[in-house]
Amino acid sequence: MGLLSLVVALAIHAQTPQNLQTFVPPSQLHLTYPPLQHTTVSDRLFFIGTAPRSGQVSINGQVIKRSEMGHFAPSLPLQLGENKFLIKYVSDGEPPLEQKIEVKVDRQSPITQPPSEFGFIPDSLFPQVNMARLPDERICFEAIATPKATVTVKIGGEQVPLLPRRRNVQLPANSAVLTGENRAIEASPSGYFRGCASLPSKSQSQNTDFGQPEYTLRMGDRQISMKAKGTVTILAPQQIQVAEVKQVADARTGPSTDFSRLTPLPEGTQDLITGKQGEWLRLAYGGWVRDRFVNISSAEAVPRSLVRGISTNTTNNLKTQETWTEIKIPLEVPVPISISQGDRFLSFTLHNTTAQTDTIAIAPDSIISKLDWQQIEPHKVLYTVQLKPKQQWGYKVRYQNTNLIISLKHPPQLSTQDPERPLQGARILIDAGHGSAADLGARGPTGYPEKDVTLTTSQLLQQELQNRGAKVMMTRTDDADIELAPRVAKILQEDPTLAISIHYNALPDDGDALNTSGMGAFWYNPQAEGFAKFLNTYVSQKLNRPDYGVYWANLAVIRPTNTPSVLLELGFMINPVEFEWIIDPQQQQLLGKAIADGITAWMINANS
Repeated sequence: MGLLSLVVALAIHAQTPQNLQTFVPPSQLHLTYPPLQHTTVSDRLFFIGTAPRSGQVSINGQVIKRSEMGHFAPSLPLQLGENKFLIKYVSDGEPPLEQKIEVKVDRQSPITQPPSEFGFIPDSLFPQVNMARLPDERICFEAIATPKATVTVKIGGEQVPLLPRRRNVQLPANSAVLTGENRAIEASPSGYFRGCASLPSKSQSQNTDFGQPEYTLRMGDRQISMKAKGTVTILAPQQIQVAEVKQVADARTGPSTDFSRLTPLPEGTQDLITGKQGEWLRLAYGGWVRDRFVNISSAEAVPRSLVRGISTNTTNNLKTQETWTEIKIPLEVPVPISISQGDRFLSFTLHNTTAQTDTIAIAPDSIISKLDWQQIEPHKVLYTVQLKPKQQWGYKVRYQNTNLIISLKHPPQLSTQDPERPLQGARILIDAGHGSAADLGARGPTGYPEKDVTLTTSQLLQQELQNRGAKVMMTRTDDADIELAPRVAKILQEDPTLAISIHYNALPDDGDALNTSGMGAFWYNPQAEGFAKFLNTYVSQKLNRPDYGVYWANLAVIRPTNTPSVLLELGFMINPVEFEWIIDPQQQQLLGKAIADGITAWMINANS
């Protein structure tokens, strides 16, 4: 959310976590969100702010509901185009004090509208970036243009007709899951055109460049042509290019960060390039990676491997005093890998691989009870690892030359000698979300930032865990500006027993800030699912707080695979009533203790 500080007097709300003791009532009308000039595609918008408890606050003449401390968060409908709002506070005194804030909100359509005059929307012409595909692969061309016109595209000397799309279903944003509005909407398809074609390769040894597709629009005696920004190339069947991953590569289901993540590809992984789109490369196994993460070279053949015997052994990490089981698979080339987890198993698929396996050796002191394999496709082998412990504690994947090594973390060895310190032997990392003026996080009605209260909660939790015998590591201990990458790197470097990221919540514009509250938890890797569910339920019930729910989420600090990692959203900063609970020092103490108690209870049960 944006922050709008309207009065200097609000500086009294900028206390650091160490000196935040009591709530100071606001002295003037204040609006935290939205900013004075705001643009959104939502059909409604909440207004977060505060004013002195005595008196009334109205928006466009309608008196709004406020909390006991004077905070407000109503959601109001928006019409397409410009919306004007006048927020007014009138005191009860004589003479009454009147303060006003004017806000303009521009509601835009969530879909691109066709041009108001004869022509194309230039950024709608496919492709917008240079692309390459395999010979005879179906390519679909798209344009947004004047409705009821005739549209064609010329590519490689061929005219491809584009037909009006009969249906134009608009998918909701991912955030719609969090607001209860997760539904597809069928919008008007007027002005949306699409047509597909397959292009051949004109040479077996050289790529065929078809240049920029040229789109033509006709209506009556009017005609206009325009070229797409990107070019189309067809890859030569005999010109084999291979990508070799030079650092761990973020693999996706499509050529942009809008597409879902796949298992990251370890350094050294090799695969055939079957397509290009801008900076993205499509590999033969199905994933897309950015070209800056790989080296590209020519090859005589597709990089494939046989796989024979498999062995396991156990190793000890002297730094963390943890034990790991290693699965070692010798390969001819480092092939792409896909991993999935269940309650007591880990499965992985080796692509571009054919099994010649006759022998598997499992070390008796490993955490593996059984290892099975299956050739599920001609060049794809699936391995399923059954595990002895009832809880998975993390894994790592790497290539050592052409040897694939998958490391599985053993359960922590907790000391039972001192019942007052049940977490001895545990190493827990706490990530206090956000930090510094550059990253305030969500803000409450007074403008008080999330970054301050996350640090307070994290420090209280740190003390509680240390009292129970745990070694605690922090990603930040002061108001520092720490980006996501260093937070993730610390989790990977420290190999903690658990990682917990502390946050407080907000909502997108179409959320109901006034009526949404409670604690939530987020997990990414299945090894953290049970931990997230237990901890969220434990803390919300212990403190008699609303339960917002537990969600799978694609968040950076919970993606590391080497430990169960969860992100806690401990309440909504934008909820007027819950905000008062969030900044209450006594409740913060109780919260820190409840989280520590929940961690302790889960670890003892998971480790038994």
